[in-house]
Amino acid sequence: MRKTWALLAALLATAGAVLFLTTTPASAAAIRVMPLGDSITGSPGCWRALLWNKLQSTGYTDVDFVGTLPAQGCSVPYDGDNEGHGGYLATNVANQNQLPGWLAATRPDIVMMHFGTNDVWSNIPPATILSAYTTLVNQMRASNPAMKILVAQIIPMNPSTCAECAQRAVNLNNAIPGWAATTSTQQSPITVVDQWTGFSTSTDTYDGVHPNAAGDQKISDKWYPALVNALSGVTPSPSVTPTGTGGCTATYKNVGQWQGGFQGEVTVKNTGTAPMNGWTVRWAFANGQQISQIWNGTLSASGADVTVRNVSWNGSLAPGATATFGFLASWNGVNTAPAPTCG
Repeated sequence: MRKTWALLAALLATAGAVLFLTTTPASAAAIRVMPLGDSITGSPGCWRALLWNKLQSTGYTDVDFVGTLPAQGCSVPYDGDNEGHGGYLATNVANQNQLPGWLAATRPDIVMMHFGTNDVWSNIPPATILSAYTTLVNQMRASNPAMKILVAQIIPMNPSTCAECAQRAVNLNNAIPGWAATTSTQQSPITVVDQWTGFSTSTDTYDGVHPNAAGDQKISDKWYPALVNALSGVTPSPSVTPTGTGGCTATYKNVGQWQGGFQGEVTVKNTGTAPMNGWTVRWAFANGQQISQIWNGTLSASGADVTVRNVSWNGSLAPGATATFGFLASWNGVNTAPAPTCG
């Protein structure tokens, strides 16, 4: 009888252990983060090594950097998977539908995007770059409806072969916060990360474009709080903050829409600290819309690209002042809101 009870006790103990093992919850899966961009992100992109190791040292150990490209050196151990493709343009990646394959292969929860430097270098208008951003964001959300997206205002650039690139980068950066505010959603928020402020092409790059060690540290330091917020479920509200002391923003509104037609309105605001003596607003329509009538502005259009300049009486704007122009246009099937830029 004693042997019987001993055997029964052993069986019960074994069953209890099996029950415990099968009911103990598994550890949570690592949060998958995709660094997305061009050579500033990928070759070698040693700010990623600094960021990874800072996350590890501050307790964020359940993070998995993902991408179809491997680490490219940096002389320290780190998770180097990334999607930083040297020489790539955001507009080409969007137009050639390249991102969905990368997303399918890596399944990120968060995307950190510093993209557009090569587009700026190629003199592509900010409105066209932002239209590409929108395409990329839509593809991210198709991959993961709850995607958290961090978008950088790109670091300054001043290459010896492009005297205009410095201002072009400012023009793009000034337009990004307004675009983010209208594109962000509660389920899939967009956070703007200011990589421009405090970054110097003379001390933080080795060629006017690509970061040196000091630049890598600054880029890492800017990404860190935004990524920690995303990992912790905190989403700061997007704000429209221009780069530098001068500039303007342009905010689009669909006033009314009917079968085949709609009325749009754009408000231009001087966000700088000095008076403006003229403004120019640009955007690219995504769905073949065409403007038939405009007021309070002078229109020039080429295909999808639209440019509106002030008229004689509304070009002078004091700091904080606004001007508004409106238009009538046609649409068919889809009427995606444009993302205007102002300069």
